[in-house]
Amino acid sequence: MLWPLLLLVAPCLPQDYEPPRYTVSLELPPERRWEPVLRHYNSSEVREAIDFVFRTSLPKWVHAIIRPLAEAELAFLVREPYAGEIKGIARTLGVNIGDVVALNLCYEATAFCTSIIAQDDKGNVYHGRNLDYYFPDILRKLTMDLDFIQNGKVAYTGTTFLGYVGLWTGQRPYRFTISGDARERGEWWKNAISAFFKHSSPVSWLIRDALNNDNDFEAAALRLSKTPIIAETYYIIGGTQPKEGLVITRNRDGPADLWPLDPLRSEWFHVETNYDHWTTPPPSDDRRTPAIKALNATGQANINTDSLYKVLSVKPVMNSNHSTNHLGGVDFSRPQHITVYTTVMSAATPEKYATRIRNEV
Repeated sequence: MLWPLLLLVAPCLPQDYEPPRYTVSLELPPERRWEPVLRHYNSSEVREAIDFVFRTSLPKWVHAIIRPLAEAELAFLVREPYAGEIKGIARTLGVNIGDVVALNLCYEATAFCTSIIAQDDKGNVYHGRNLDYYFPDILRKLTMDLDFIQNGKVAYTGTTFLGYVGLWTGQRPYRFTISGDARERGEWWKNAISAFFKHSSPVSWLIRDALNNDNDFEAAALRLSKTPIIAETYYIIGGTQPKEGLVITRNRDGPADLWPLDPLRSEWFHVETNYDHWTTPPPSDDRRTPAIKALNATGQANINTDSLYKVLSVKPVMNSNHSTNHLGGVDFSRPQHITVYTTVMSAATPEKYATRIRNEV
């Protein structure tokens, strides 16, 4: 029965709107960092949302393995500060620690995304992304922008979902921006769980590691290229200097391909969706070609955060799903708009970081 969950969804929302923006103090102990954020939400409704995510995207065998192990051996499974943050989230929401660990793994699996890095004719680098997901109505109400504060300043900014300690989208001011797009299909869970037990990093946690620890574009690119991760992915990075733009196609153990911006060869932008850039995307999910056409129509001289947002709003770059799956009591057979949010950013002008929830139908 889903009616308590539906309370999360307002009946008459505007088409696009800003998510709430909160601060997370990195100077607090990890167990307490998320308390001020969680106070803004109804715990029972959040628990309903977590249950729904499990029913629609988490194999029962994964939940059966992770839940008791995380409760008994959290320190073995999860490194700090994420172990402490997960423990604090679970305590505040009144849920099992293993459920929060499993929730974080859920979001690693099936994000269908579009990321774009582009350099204008003056050498400024811009970065934008759409994050697409099934059950978007729920995730739109759980999406938030976060400023992570240290020594009284914003150390980094990111966009995430309630209860999720990783980041698929983020910015370190005056240093670099990062987004991640899922790469792998098929036997994701079997391989990911195996890698997780080997202490490889969840994809989104590595983004947050880079934002938290790396002081320049090169250091972030090195970390994102070489650190073992639990699933194949694409990391897209933008810097503050001309030509500081890179798409990293990742295997679990290292890079499969590095694709830098090269404006001198007319490669002033790169579009990455969920397919290797040297292959042809399937006709049923070709978001790349419309994005390229829109960027060429915009022109290098006119690219900025506003025009990039317009490119990311072109259909089907702003994504619709026509799946015929019926999961968790939800009928996905009707066409639905699955882009949860769009973020545009530029590390050289961090005040321009902006996220909009996409509510078109």
